Amino acid sequence: MLFKEHHFLDRFNDARKAGFEGVEYVSPYEFSVPDIKQRLDDNDLKQVLFNLPLGNWANGERGIGCHPGRISEYRDGVDKAIEYALALDCKQCNALAGIVPDDVSYQQAHETLIANLSYAAEKFAAAKLNLLTEAINTYDMPGFFLNTTAQALSIIDEVNKPNLYYQYDIYHMQRMEGELASTIKMNLPRIGHFQLADNPGRHEPGSGEINYHFLLNFIEKNGYKGWIGAEYNPLTTTLEGLSWMSKY
Repeated sequence: MLFKEHHFLDRFNDARKAGFEGVEYVSPYEFSVPDIKQRLDDNDLKQVLFNLPLGNWANGERGIGCHPGRISEYRDGVDKAIEYALALDCKQCNALAGIVPDDVSYQQAHETLIANLSYAAEKFAAAKLNLLTEAINTYDMPGFFLNTTAQALSIIDEVNKPNLYYQYDIYHMQRMEGELASTIKMNLPRIGHFQLADNPGRHEPGSGEINYHFLLNFIEKNGYKGWIGAEYNPLTTTLEGLSWMSKY
C-alpha cells in the first residue's frame, strides 16, 4: 500500500531509503522467488509477512478460507505460501478468511474455515512457521467472515493449534469495536503481528482520531517484541506522509 508511485519490485529500495527494516505486502505470487529475494538482499530487508493466496483479487475475492467449494485450491495455496516463506526466510503468513459466498450459510463457512486453518496450521508447523488470521471491518469489506477480536479468537481457540495467532489490525478494530489499548493488553500473547492506519480514511498515523503516540508506546511497554506493519493509504505521496515515523 506504500510506495505505489513505483513498480512493486522497485518499492524495496524505496522502503530501505525511507528507513524501514522489514517489508510486508498482500501477495508475492505474481513475482518469482529469485526476483523478490534479490531485492530483499540488495536492501538488507527482512521479509516480515504476506498472505496465503487470496483467490481472484481483481474480481473482489479476499481469501477463500471460508469457501466450501475451494478446499483443494486452498490447500494448494498453503503449499505455495510455505514454498515462498521458506525461500524468503519469512517466519509467518496471514490466512484471510474471505468473503462468504452468497450461496453458503454461516455454519458452512465456519466449518470450512476451521478445517482449512487446521490443515494450514499443521503444514506450517511442520515447516516451523507461524500462521495468522485477522478480523476486517464490515464497512470496507462487507461480507468478510471475521469481523471482531472475539470472533477471531474464538476461531483460533476452536482450531487449537499452538502456531496459529491473531493478526491485530488497529484500523479495522477501531472501526469495529474500539477499546484498542485494553483489548491489546488482554490478548497480547495471542497477537502475532500488528498493522496500523488511522481513521477515518485509512491514512497515516496522525491524520485521524487514533492517538498513535500513546498506542505505540503502550504496545511496547506491555512487552510486544514483533513487527508493526504500516498498512495505510498515504494522503499524498508515501514519503510526504512518513513524518510520523520520526519519533521512533
